[in-house]
Amino acid sequence: MTDMLQIGNKVVGLSLLEEKFLCDLQKCKGACCVQGDAGAPLLDEELPVLDSLFPVLRPYLRGEAVSAVKEAGMYVTDPSDGEKVTPLLNGRECVYAVFEEGVARCAIEKAWFDGVITFRKPVSCHLYPIRVKEYEHFTAVNYDRWPVCSPAIPKGRKHDLPVFVFCREALIRRFGAEFYREMETAAATFSEGAR
Repeated sequence: MTDMLQIGNKVVGLSLLEEKFLCDLQKCKGACCVQGDAGAPLLDEELPVLDSLFPVLRPYLRGEAVSAVKEAGMYVTDPSDGEKVTPLLNGRECVYAVFEEGVARCAIEKAWFDGVITFRKPVSCHLYPIRVKEYEHFTAVNYDRWPVCSPAIPKGRKHDLPVFVFCREALIRRFGAEFYREMETAAATFSEGAR
């Protein structure tokens, strides 16, 4: 039995169907916005969107973040792989992270929830814990296990929420509704085969 399935030109890890996940912000405190060695990966089409958002996002950002964006820009190039990513503040948290009652949240998403912008946040953030990697002939779609997200696993099990269902909106945003329907079909087939 393989640990991958193919949907179109997407190679999907079965862990998206098998593993359970539901963010537990009260326990993790939004650590995914704070820890890591690089900012969030960005799609090429997101770059001009981010550039256009600075005037609207400015009131949502911390003062030091505004200064960092003025200096570095709305995105930077990750020296390790040449990809465009969100900037980090002090080499630590994402420049778009804001803190409420000790929990890191996304300033871009706050503006979206407030109805000020139509861009929710970078799709890589929306998809997390799913990571997407583009190759020449296919796209890999995998569950990224990161210790900072460990509280999400028991909460996901309690609610019996597979990773791909937790990421439903983001998967549809990135790959379309048909891709998500095929994921549901694969999950139903996988579930029956596991019985």
